[in-house]
Amino acid sequence: MIKDLLDKISKLISDDAFKPVMIALEIFVTVLAVLIFIRIFKAINHKIFVNLEKKKKGIHIAFFRNLLDIVITVVVVILGISSFAGAKSLWTTVLGGTSVLIAVLTFAAQDVIKDVIAGIIISIYKPFDIGDRIELDNGTAGVVEDINMRHVVLVTIDSLREIIPNSKINNMYIINCSYGLDLKSVQMKFNIGYDSDVALAKKLIYEVIEKSDKTVPGRKGKDGKRHYSPVYFLNYAESSLVLAVTVYYSKIPTEVVKDEINTKINETFRKNGIEIPYNYVNVVNKT
Repeated sequence: MIKDLLDKISKLISDDAFKPVMIALEIFVTVLAVLIFIRIFKAINHKIFVNLEKKKKGIHIAFFRNLLDIVITVVVVILGISSFAGAKSLWTTVLGGTSVLIAVLTFAAQDVIKDVIAGIIISIYKPFDIGDRIELDNGTAGVVEDINMRHVVLVTIDSLREIIPNSKINNMYIINCSYGLDLKSVQMKFNIGYDSDVALAKKLIYEVIEKSDKTVPGRKGKDGKRHYSPVYFLNYAESSLVLAVTVYYSKIPTEVVKDEINTKINETFRKNGIEIPYNYVNVVNKT
């Protein structure tokens, strides 16, 4: 009885009328299998990289995690199509025009290829890392949050996300305020009047930074220990003298540090008679 039933099913399957149904069923099973395998392999990939990131975070780890996600997806899709018997003739036709297809895809995906190559270069040479605070030549500044195949994600001072293509950021002049350090840092500039006491102003700025509970010593001295950075008299501006200092801090937002330091230095300058210059106009009446 079972044999008769199997023979009937076999005849139905071989019947031309049922071929479209069988092809549709095969497509459904293939797509379902592809999605399941992609999900499984991506979960394994993320698990591996999560364990790696617990030991050491790095921009190369973030990039290659995302790169492997893409590779897994492409490989599983290709294997799925290859295993689909109903698509073999179509697959052969597509492969027959491979050279034309590659030429078209290469032309259409020039920007994507540039971004991928730039991402690999950034990951290898690491001009910045995850968590570094960087400033770009177009004025954009923020903390590096992530990198993937196409772009770098920067968190700006107001917690917005700047999405910058890898190829673009790779060609930019970058100031890395955290390069080679396990701390964050930011350079702060202060303008004082020409008649102000420069030595006193430098002393007051240093003391404010040293006493703040949001800053830490980050400059390595000859003794091997870390110290607070000295305050420098950088240059003469049109109506002021420019002082600057590098401020080091740890696990707090940059805007919080800058807000506290600027507020306290503003108060300290006023109390000690250090002029904070601003533009004004003198009107002379000759009569």
